[in-house]
Amino acid sequence: MKLVILFKQAVLEQADFDHRWSTEFVPLAEQMPGLRRVTVSYTHGGPAGPVEIYLIHELYFDTMASLTAALNSPAGVQAGQCLINLAGKNATLLFAEHMEDVMSAE
Repeated sequence: MKLVILFKQAVLEQADFDHRWSTEFVPLAEQMPGLRRVTVSYTHGGPAGPVEIYLIHELYFDTMASLTAALNSPAGVQAGQCLINLAGKNATLLFAEHMEDVMSAE
């Protein structure tokens, strides 16, 4: 199970957003109990051109129960408050079950 955070193009200056995201939000989020893996993706548009999503931040947990416990932990609550202050309505959060396949090199 994972928590996916989609950040729209920053309302703040991009460099300011990147700095605050990496120095304020990320350290709090990475303290959440049960966190197994993190991936971060900066978008470069799509097949039809520019997209409104700037950054995708994915936090992986073993189960929905462990994800929920992490969000309700002191670190999770602090990270959530930080996220609201940083991005407000410019962030969309969703839960996703993920599957992964490793392709063999032939």
